Amino acid sequence: MYEYIIGRLVAVNPAEAVIETGGFGYRIYITVNTFSHLQKSSGETVKMYLYHQVREDDESFFGFADTREREAFLLLISVSGVGPAAARMILSSMTVDELRNAILTENAARIKSVKGIGLKTAQRIIVDLKDKLAKGGASDVLAGFEVQSNSAEREEAAVALVSLGFAKPAVEKALDHILAENPGETVENLIKKALKIL
Repeated sequence: MYEYIIGRLVAVNPAEAVIETGGFGYRIYITVNTFSHLQKSSGETVKMYLYHQVREDDESFFGFADTREREAFLLLISVSGVGPAAARMILSSMTVDELRNAILTENAARIKSVKGIGLKTAQRIIVDLKDKLAKGGASDVLAGFEVQSNSAEREEAAVALVSLGFAKPAVEKALDHILAENPGETVENLIKKALKIL
């Protein structure tokens, strides 16, 4: 398998990039997240991590700005019914951390919100990948991510809710669920939404 490519970024748009190296121009499918890393690098030398798909009638490269996103992509395509195009769409709609949070909090609705992803597929992604992520069975690159809810706002909200008499495990689960859908919530909103769940 190809590990990465280093070359001059000839062209880039939210769906694909062209990198020239060794006299060849490689057309590489990318995610929106990778595009955001590359869009100001036109004409410059860039490094992109690759996944090489080979089919009977086609060969394609999928490129990623870092190994974290490629690892998430590889995990997604290991799920039955999720191909490279669907995995790319998911990773264009959410960051790796957001995806991990959605899986760990079993937020099928968040994954289903991605265009072309149905409820059954979203549920299958959660079932197939949750244990791998929770137990660290996935590669260290993805399994090492901390859930996004380690923010100061989350901690402050947790302390407030526990002081109101709610059990800490239930509080943490509720806050994780809220932050998976709304990562930037204020302490006040976290508490209000958690009270509705608890």
